[in-house]
Amino acid sequence: MSLPSASCRGHASWTARPPPNPKERLGFACLRCKHSASGPLFRSQGALLMPRLAIVIPARYRSGRLPGKPLIRIAGVPMIERTYRQCEKAFPAEHIYVATDDGRIQAHCEAVGIKVIMTSPDCLTGTDRVAEAASSIDADIFINVQGDEPLFNPADITAFVEAAKAHPHAVLNGYGEISDEAMFKSTSMPKVVFDANERLLYMSRAGIPATKRNEFMIAWRQVCIYAFPRAALEAFAGKKEKTPLEAVEDIEILRFVEMGIPVQMVRVSSDSIPVDNPEDVALVEQALARLG
Repeated sequence: MSLPSASCRGHASWTARPPPNPKERLGFACLRCKHSASGPLFRSQGALLMPRLAIVIPARYRSGRLPGKPLIRIAGVPMIERTYRQCEKAFPAEHIYVATDDGRIQAHCEAVGIKVIMTSPDCLTGTDRVAEAASSIDADIFINVQGDEPLFNPADITAFVEAAKAHPHAVLNGYGEISDEAMFKSTSMPKVVFDANERLLYMSRAGIPATKRNEFMIAWRQVCIYAFPRAALEAFAGKKEKTPLEAVEDIEILRFVEMGIPVQMVRVSSDSIPVDNPEDVALVEQALARLG
């Protein structure tokens, strides 16, 4: 383990430093004096503490596929509120925030007691929005739960909290099994391929992996829960435009891959049904009815 020198412990400007060896952990480099460090996060001079965590739920009103998505009512309750209530089952409410650029979402959150942070309307992605909100939150690691995941399992948050504490320098992303060919062929659902250590190799909206006859055999899908160390978020947001593969696939986690920052996949439940299209609302309501 390498700790920052005495001259740069107080500096706030740290960025992610990809490890030269894939078996090593993500490290950090001070932007002011270029010192490198790895190991546990540090909060003050000479003190090593457990990392502090916060949940940020990005919510954008203007959605190309489903405008006004965060406030669409699912069984009578706006989707953003349902997502928040799922988070609240597994994480302290005082450390859960909605990050939005829309006054209507802000007004609803405030009306039901949800902490909300206003962000720029120009954020490229939800992760960029989380990065902007993070500048207003006193935490080391930010768990990003997408606002369009109203049915995700709260136990997945618990699993992510434990994984983030165990790997405080790693970018984490959830994944689950694909159970049928229709899901495999859906372009609204990113598919995941990873190595033997569950490190992300690639993610695509195309059906991967497939046989040479383009047949579905076994596959995994992205579940949109993430954990970001502050330094990795700052490095991500430092890119002022989408990276090439990120832009082609419209999958923001690929920006980390293209920047050489490892992404560790974490298996979670397959309970979640992301809402990307109008027909997904009916699927979620049917699932809620089955759950009672």
